[in-house]
Amino acid sequence: MKNFTAPPTQETAFTVSQLNRQIQQLLEASLPWILVEGEISNLAKPGSGHWYFSLKDDKAQIRCAMFKSKNNAVRFRPKEGDMVRLRARVTFYGPRGDCQLSVESMESAGEGALQQAFERLKNTLQTEGLFEPKHKKTLPSQPERVAIITSPIGAAVRDMIIAFRRRFPLTELTILPSLVQGKEAAKNILKQLQRAGCSGHFDAIILGRGGGSLEDLWSFNDEALARAIFHAQTPIVSAVGHETDFTIADFVADVRAATPTAAAELLSPDRNQLIRQIEQQEKQLTRRMSRILEQCQQQLDFTTKRIRHPKERIEQQQNQLDQLKRHLQHGIQRHLSLHQTQVKNTALRLEKSNPTHRITRDKQQLLDMEKRLSRALNNTFAHKQTAFARIIEKLNLVSPLNTLSRGYAIASKDTHVIRSINDVEKGDALTVRVQDGEVNCTVKTTKAIR
Repeated sequence: MKNFTAPPTQETAFTVSQLNRQIQQLLEASLPWILVEGEISNLAKPGSGHWYFSLKDDKAQIRCAMFKSKNNAVRFRPKEGDMVRLRARVTFYGPRGDCQLSVESMESAGEGALQQAFERLKNTLQTEGLFEPKHKKTLPSQPERVAIITSPIGAAVRDMIIAFRRRFPLTELTILPSLVQGKEAAKNILKQLQRAGCSGHFDAIILGRGGGSLEDLWSFNDEALARAIFHAQTPIVSAVGHETDFTIADFVADVRAATPTAAAELLSPDRNQLIRQIEQQEKQLTRRMSRILEQCQQQLDFTTKRIRHPKERIEQQQNQLDQLKRHLQHGIQRHLSLHQTQVKNTALRLEKSNPTHRITRDKQQLLDMEKRLSRALNNTFAHKQTAFARIIEKLNLVSPLNTLSRGYAIASKDTHVIRSINDVEKGDALTVRVQDGEVNCTVKTTKAIR
């Protein structure tokens, strides 16, 4: 590569092709991949399938090319004036000296922020468990009434109606018209969903619309709508966009259909298959009826052989009746004999246990016990009298009255017995007890006895 800063003495002239090649190498080396935003203008879509346009802002513009192999992956159809974000390589076309962008991918300029919001809401609801398979309701195999919440004028509703009429025209379809794009679409869809769920009339509900960009489908990424789908009692099929389009409604719904037509096919049994099943069941029923008829015919033949003349049957039953009569008579006689024996035994036991004998015996025992009690009382009384006399005699021996009868006296002062001359003083009043009374006297002198 030649150096542009060489001294003047070493300057070499470049050809135009050499200069353009130098510019190309510098640009492509310093700007391999870039992200750039701007407005589409001069959009051209020739029959080759490639897209050619300019990307501009209010001060400049640059040419862009997006080849068919790349633009097939774009989720929306760009048009003049759209704000877009491009991932591209800077290229320089030497023969014309043009600089342009070779576009690898394209998205709406606001789609990046929407994608981030989509991922945040998806992670939040997934953490809360709204996507768990255990919460999914099973679709009815042959729903009789289906509600379709979609735009009434779009291709999606037409495709679903055609699919239902083709597969199972008996299904009752109710179109609940709703906006499916724009600021008010989410509220509109939520209102119709609540209306269908509260009615309790439908066996299943389809939320559907055709494909589009992330921005076009954004009404189906509403959090309130997602929670309403989760709490709905009626099974819900989400059929939003094409097979590659995913919305929050797809994750929360009980079943996600790749397209609106696929949703209709999920909820409509195949008429031809049902007809084949009915034919097969008809054959099975015919074979079963044939077997039953054959069995009944065999039973009839067997029963016919067993049929006898009524007279024989009557004679046989008469003999059985006579035998039963004899058995009954013998049984009654044995029963009576057994009861008579039981009555006799009971009478003997009653006679033995007659209370008259028991009363006489108990009365004699009572008289004997009275005699023994009387003798015991007399002996005890005499013994007690003798013991009492002995106690009286002992008391008399130690009685002070007996001592008084022998000439002794008891002096007391204020009810206290005088035992010593120290217990009295001169002038004290004393009471002297003798055998037949008391003597009141006054102390004049005291004298100790040695």
